[in-house]
Amino acid sequence: MKQLALKNSLCAVCALALLAALLVVGTGTASASPTGGAAFVPPPPPPKKAKVVGGKAIAPRNAPPAVKRIIRAGNRIIGKPYKWGGGHGSVKKLDRGYDCSGTLSYALAGARLMRSALTSGSFMSWGRSGPGKWVTVYAHGGHAYMVVAGLRLDTSMRDDPSRTGPGWSKRLRRDAAFQARHPRNL
Repeated sequence: MKQLALKNSLCAVCALALLAALLVVGTGTASASPTGGAAFVPPPPPPKKAKVVGGKAIAPRNAPPAVKRIIRAGNRIIGKPYKWGGGHGSVKKLDRGYDCSGTLSYALAGARLMRSALTSGSFMSWGRSGPGKWVTVYAHGGHAYMVVAGLRLDTSMRDDPSRTGPGWSKRLRRDAAFQARHPRNL
């Protein structure tokens, strides 16, 4: 009888430990949705939104210098075609085309926030967890995009679907599969 009581106590302790571990691991940018899955966590609205004119972003006057540099670097590659693996050779010089993570790497390197290109999966652990005030990187193993001063820099789901490659969009994506990350202080 004592052995059965001891086994039940150990099972209860193990169950509580497992539940606590799941709660700790489960904290992140996703939250429960009414359908039982994760819910998209959008970045907070920036203090001032950037604008898109002629396909290029214009940073708000009060944006931090790093945000202005990200936008300036992102603008340099607008119009480049989509190229799988593009932008991964060197973040210091222009490539012929860019994939999703090459686009983010080039723009973030332009702000001196990284030194070499990352893959979309690597962006899942880059920077700090959660949405940022000015900049939020969204990544999963197969795709990455970034929201900068309220505009989305992405190679897919563009405002102009006839174009490929990096582009600024006023519309956000809503997909809970992405991890939200941000650079420190942004």
